[in-house]
Formats: sequence, structure tokens, C-alpha cells
Amino acid sequence: MEEKNIKSKLLPVSLTALVILLDQITKALVVKFIPQSTIFTDGNVIEIFGKYLRLIHVRNKAVAFSLGSSLPDKARSLLFAFMPLLIIIAVFIIYFRNSDFNKLQRWSICGILGGGLGNLIDRFFRPAGVVDFIDCYFFGLFGMDRWPTFNVADSAVVVCGILFILTFIIQIFTDAKQAKKRGEKSDE
Repeated sequence: MEEKNIKSKLLPVSLTALVILLDQITKALVVKFIPQSTIFTDGNVIEIFGKYLRLIHVRNKAVAFSLGSSLPDKARSLLFAFMPLLIIIAVFIIYFRNSDFNKLQRWSICGILGGGLGNLIDRFFRPAGVVDFIDCYFFGLFGMDRWPTFNVADSAVVVCGILFILTFIIQIFTDAKQAKKRGEKSDE
């Protein structure tokens, strides 16, 4: 029984490794083949689907949406590299100690961890910042013509994060439905 439990926890870690691998390969290709841009109009843009999906090589020393870009380098290193590393270690510990997560939750957590580790690798080994390269048209929603540039790691964090949250919402509805059925049976 214990061996099956360990196997059910280790298999999703393959998603962590896959996300890191895909993230680092795509970033290496971008660094090698697309000159780094500082603005979107300098000609270093590769259009995939016209203005809707483009590849561009930009660096982000901050976090999502460039939050924290004005902080001093040492503060950014502490906040955006070492703190996330501690959080990732804590999540791995919780992941392996907890037996209550269902299969989809385990895979979601591992996808999030892979994305987090993919960007952490950049924070530690790419002094110019995290490589972002996916540029999407955003139709002027929320006053933005384009969505902030992102990468494979960011995508994994967002998609798996949404899946993780959905599993809890589904569980709440499932538990409520089961409680209602139990209540109906006790009334009979």
C-alpha cells in the first residue's frame, strides 16, 4: 500500500520536470535566435498569427506584470529568487507529506512547481532577467492592447493554478451534494 502511495506522488513530479525542460529549451531557443528587444516596435518580433500571437525576446527582472521592477537589485534578488525558493521547498514538503490531495490536485501542484522552478532557474542563472517571449493581442480589454509578455513557465503556473482551484470548487459542490443525499436518506 505504501509503495502505491509513493508512486502516486512521484509520477506527477514528471510534469514538473517536463515543464522545466520545455521552459528552458524554449527560452534557450529564444535567446539564441531572437535579438533582445526593449520595445515592441524595433523589428525583433516574429509574427505567428499576425498581431494576435507573436514571439519577442524581452527580459523581466521583476515578477508578473513587471511588478517590483523599480526595487534595488539586492531587494529583487531576495524577494523574487530566495523567497520563492523557500516557498517551493515548502510546497514540495507539503506535497509529499499530504495524502489528501486527489490525482488532479497532485498533477496541478506539480505543474505549478515546474513553472515556478523554470522561472527560478532564470532568476539565478540569467542576470539580465527572466526570458519572456509569448506576446498576445488583448483586444484593448482592461485598457491593454497586448497582454504582458510571458513564457512556458508562466503558462504552466496559470493553467495548473486554475485547475487546482477548480478541483476545490468541484469538491465543495460534490461534498454539498453528498451531504444533501445523506440528509434526505436520514429523513426517510
